[in-house]
Parts: sequence; structure tokens; C-alpha cells
Amino acid sequence: MAHEPLSQEELLLEGFLALDTPEGYRAEFIEGDIVVTPPPDGDHESHISVVVKQVTRKSATDMDVSGNKGLKLERGGRCPKNYVIPDATWTPTSARLFWGAEPWMPAEGVAMVAEVTSTRPERDRDTKRHCYALAGIPLYLLVDRERGSVTLFSEPGNDDYQQVVTMPFGKEIEVPAPFSMTLETTDFA
Repeated sequence: MAHEPLSQEELLLEGFLALDTPEGYRAEFIEGDIVVTPPPDGDHESHISVVVKQVTRKSATDMDVSGNKGLKLERGGRCPKNYVIPDATWTPTSARLFWGAEPWMPAEGVAMVAEVTSTRPERDRDTKRHCYALAGIPLYLLVDRERGSVTLFSEPGNDDYQQVVTMPFGKEIEVPAPFSMTLETTDFA
């Protein structure tokens, strides 16, 4: 019995899933491209640490957080199949979504993801934003170091987020339910 040949995207995805990246590097599959990122710099990690500490301390709902959880985003449209690793991923503790999850888990039940810009900020600003929205992730928090701002994207629909709030570093930004908290950004300025 003959097998149908794999499409170019299927071949790339197969190659991506077989990758063995050097220690500390992240490999992602975004819109048909294999993206390998070097370890982040200290400022990047400090920014994400500030966010994670505040969400842990202030969130109205008990949340689990991971800084290395692979998400398999499978929706139609511009992002048919993507494998991404957000800088931080939050899920309700009661859902126990990280427990027993495969290395690449579905995005269903994820409450929020966060990215801090680094070597290719346009990927975080545009490409990943659309992929997260298409996957139905309710909240996407972007700390944009180059622009000196924090943006919260919410209400995913129509291939993007419908609600966008951007505040410069030094100003507060409100994170809605289930977090129901104010994120302080003075440490970023």
C-alpha cells in the first residue's frame, strides 16, 4: 500500500519534533518555520521574574505557572499548527493541566501566556500574538523592552485579540479575571 507523500509543512514539523537543540536553546515551530532561540539575557529573565512574582502574589485565583511549557496550538487560519514555548504560562491550579502533560500540551484551559521581547521582538508582537489568539488563549501579556511598554491582549476572536491595553513602563496595568489584579511596571523602567 502506497503512502501519500508528506507536504513540506509536514516534513518540517517532523524534522522539528526530532530536533535535539543545544542545552539552554529553545526550538519552536511557528507558522511553518523552525525557530531556534539562544538562552535569554539576564534583563529578559528579570522582567519575567517580576511578572511571575506579582501574579503569584496578587492573583485572585490560585494559578500554576511554567516558564518552559511547550504549547501545541492547533487552529485553522493563519496558524494551522504551531509549537511554541511562552516565557510564562498560567493555568488554574484546580485544573491540574501541567500534571501528566506531554512535552507539547494543548492550549485548552491556559488562562494567560506572557512574553518578554528579545532578539526578534516582531515575532512576539505579531506572529505569536495571532497564534495565541487563534488558539483561544484568553490573555496575552507582552513586556516590550524595546518600546518600554507592557501590553495586555484580551478577548480573542477574528484571528486576533479584540481588546488591547498598552501602558508605558512605570504605569500600572489591570489584568482581568480570573487574575483580577494590578500589575506594577515600575521595576521595568
